[in-house]
Amino acid sequence: MGRFSFAAFFRRLSSIFRSRGEVKIGLYGPVNSGKTTLANKICLDWMGEEMGKASVIPHETRTIQMKEKVTIKARNKSLKFNLVDTPGIATRIDYEDFLKHGLSRKAAKQRAREATKGIIEAIKWLDDMDMVLVVVDATKDPLTQVNLTILGNLDARGIPFLIVANKMDLGDHHVRKVQDAFHSYKTVGVSALAGSNMDHLYQAVVEAL
Repeated sequence: MGRFSFAAFFRRLSSIFRSRGEVKIGLYGPVNSGKTTLANKICLDWMGEEMGKASVIPHETRTIQMKEKVTIKARNKSLKFNLVDTPGIATRIDYEDFLKHGLSRKAAKQRAREATKGIIEAIKWLDDMDMVLVVVDATKDPLTQVNLTILGNLDARGIPFLIVANKMDLGDHHVRKVQDAFHSYKTVGVSALAGSNMDHLYQAVVEAL
């Protein structure tokens, strides 16, 4: 029998009471995994408007963004929640990486400071989530320090989550590799950009909550 955790119990109890009011679903994952693209797709599908700006430049999203009262439907069930897009999690941020994308040295250093602050903010928000969609890039090796750290933190906090293997529209995607790497967890493959398999994701989210 596993060890009983009062902290985990009260977190889940708090989540139950909060779910009667405002449910929060957070998008977490490494940099450039497609979190904002996914947030935009969800908001476009159900609200007709995007949430934020997506970019190939790392750390385009550097502050918490939230779209309130998103309602999705699947199999005659509906779920209303606040969708929270968070800055990409990274183990290190070097301003010189931004210079490669044409930013000036001053702008690169500023972005690095904002990105660092954004990661700290995202981690602080984690305990306020009723559910998390962990967005990973299906074209890359899923067994990274960032992915393992995010999943470990969610497990430790007892927060429900789904793994979203994104970018399955690209020819070199390996959704099955993501599923095999994290076989203990539910994984849904999608293309947020092309809108592929989103119905499956919506169904999984509604069923999970």
